[in-house]
Amino acid sequence: MILGYNTNGLAHHDLVQAIHLLAKIGYESVAITIDHGALSPFDDRWRRQAMQVKATLDGLGMRSVIETGARYLLDPCQKHEPTLVSADRQERKRRIAFYRHAIDVARLLGSDCVSIWSGVLHDTVNEDLAWDRLVSGLGDVCNYAVENGMAIGFEPEPGMFIDSMDRLGQLLNRMDSPSLQLTLDIGHLHCQGETPIGDQIRRWGPRIVNLHVEDMCAGVHEHRMFGEGEIAFHPVLAAIQEINYRGGVHVELSRHSHDGPVAARKAWDFLQRISSRL
Repeated sequence: MILGYNTNGLAHHDLVQAIHLLAKIGYESVAITIDHGALSPFDDRWRRQAMQVKATLDGLGMRSVIETGARYLLDPCQKHEPTLVSADRQERKRRIAFYRHAIDVARLLGSDCVSIWSGVLHDTVNEDLAWDRLVSGLGDVCNYAVENGMAIGFEPEPGMFIDSMDRLGQLLNRMDSPSLQLTLDIGHLHCQGETPIGDQIRRWGPRIVNLHVEDMCAGVHEHRMFGEGEIAFHPVLAAIQEINYRGGVHVELSRHSHDGPVAARKAWDFLQRISSRL
């Protein structure tokens, strides 16, 4: 099992230093969240930084995925906005341009995939129009991913237009692409009662290109340190092993940057203890 960590949980660290920190703990993969100071499309030096990051990853023998969930990168006032379902077409184009940038970064780094999501539907339009927005924009993103040989890990996110595995299934009925795969978040499944988690892992195994893992409580979308929520992780990790998943299992503790190095070590120790019993 390839354990990794999301840099949104080390937001106060320089990106290269964060990668070295994770490698020292023992992580073999890193989920790089593009953000201010971390491969931002608004920084003219991003290509130079990308080459530094690639050299670091290669030197440490680490894999990577690219994450696109920075809170205020595209809009300093509205978290995660704009999105693929935003009302304004030009604003949706800004999200698409950002996803294209993320694909460019991933290609340069040799990353396994780019992880994305739908966004929250804020205006009161009928669902057909919302689907049209999403399918059109996602189609553009997936076409660009195909051109660049990159997988897209689409993540259902609580509160967003595509918030569950059932909704993901509806999306796949409306469109498909060889690049359109799945980022599966273990905590989200528990939060929304999409259980047993192991059954979901086995059902969706062929599409999974990225896994997020953290503890969580039912009905509360809050990423918690392992042992502070309700999830039984032995059957979860056993199911991941059963499907012969070869990608990264990335810890996502985005609210733990204030104690990032300690949190990363605690998460590593917990997951190693469980893995050793499989």
